[in-house]
Amino acid sequence: MAASAVSADVPEPAAAPARHPWLVLAALTFVYVLNFLDRQLLGILAKPIQDSLGVTDGQLGLIGGLYFAMFYCFIAIPVGWFADRTNRVNVLSLACAIWSGATTACGLAGSYSQLVVARMAVGFGEAGGVPPSYAIITDTYPPGKRAAAIGIFNLGPAIGAAIGVAFGAAIADAFDWRMPFIVIGIVGIVTAVLIWLFIREPARGALDPVQTGTGLGKAAFWPTVRMFVTHPILMLAALGSGATQFVTYGLGNFAVLFLMREKGMVLGEVAIWYALVLLLGMGGGMVISGRVIDRMTRTSRAGYAIAPAASLAVAMPFYIAFVWASSWPLALVLLAVVMTFNYFYLSASVALVQEEVKPNQRVLSGALLLLVMNFIGLGLGPTWVGQASDWFRAHGDAHGLQSALYTLTPFYLLAIALFLWLARLLRREGPNPVQVPA
Repeated sequence: MAASAVSADVPEPAAAPARHPWLVLAALTFVYVLNFLDRQLLGILAKPIQDSLGVTDGQLGLIGGLYFAMFYCFIAIPVGWFADRTNRVNVLSLACAIWSGATTACGLAGSYSQLVVARMAVGFGEAGGVPPSYAIITDTYPPGKRAAAIGIFNLGPAIGAAIGVAFGAAIADAFDWRMPFIVIGIVGIVTAVLIWLFIREPARGALDPVQTGTGLGKAAFWPTVRMFVTHPILMLAALGSGATQFVTYGLGNFAVLFLMREKGMVLGEVAIWYALVLLLGMGGGMVISGRVIDRMTRTSRAGYAIAPAASLAVAMPFYIAFVWASSWPLALVLLAVVMTFNYFYLSASVALVQEEVKPNQRVLSGALLLLVMNFIGLGLGPTWVGQASDWFRAHGDAHGLQSALYTLTPFYLLAIALFLWLARLLRREGPNPVQVPA
């Protein structure tokens, strides 16, 4: 039987929660901060990297999108299967060490090809970061508190991006673009050792209802994959998230370059004001979304889909206004609203998938969710924007990057439609999840 949905009458868990779950959550969130910080440095330092290595917008989109995603998305699948059968904390620690070492290598790259190889290695390591963390959190917090916990965990991208902007831009402005990669890579290696020493592996399914959280062996790989890709609720959550990430990553990888090139910001201003927008906008959205989703799903599981659909409908007109804005202060005010509402999908989709599957399928299912949504969003979003920018500029558009960002707007509509479809299925299913085949 699948894990029970969050509802007012959730059955008693098979075991008591951990004594200090917030310590585990804080540690995992810090690792996620490093994970996203490493990933975002390329976009934050895009202009000095372009000046140093002669990289075009299209090449930048490929290295931050498709090349990175080929490793990040697909390696996550065997890593998820392995973590479901072994110690998830050890997998997380090793992954953190790998991506941090590769981040240091990015700072030592002397050519575009060397930077490509180093970024692929970062993607290889980061593939083992998020899926094990989702499963550890789910086995640390009981139903009814998971979306809020995942919402706090998902502050990692906001904090990581904000620190990356503030730290990366400030250090690059004072020294050069290589130093932030080297310093943050070293911090990540030390963190990996501390995670391995001090975080303990929670029991799988111990906090799920007694009838679903106990007596489960190791989940088989292909039956779990088959279950995921043939399960309409799981696939719609992944596709809706992918369409959303097409926008968020397409924008995120080029936002700093856009603000500097089109709106007149300099690195010193980016380090302060853009960092604040990320921290308050994206961070606030992550915290609010988790609590809103937990509240909405107490009465209807359709809240997992209605919340992101509604939030994206609010964000879309502000996104268009952001791209149009005539000055960077106005653009940042509009972007803060966009960031607040762009990320409701993440806590909703992750919590839904983790609730929908068996406890021994959670890491692999989380990896499959990330595969679909990140290959679409992370892999294709920045690639699309970079190639579109080069195309517009080659055809005489002096504001090619601005025109390229406008082309992301239809993906808001696609994501909203997919989440509304998901809401319809969840209403039809009723308060309890469907049976998930073994």
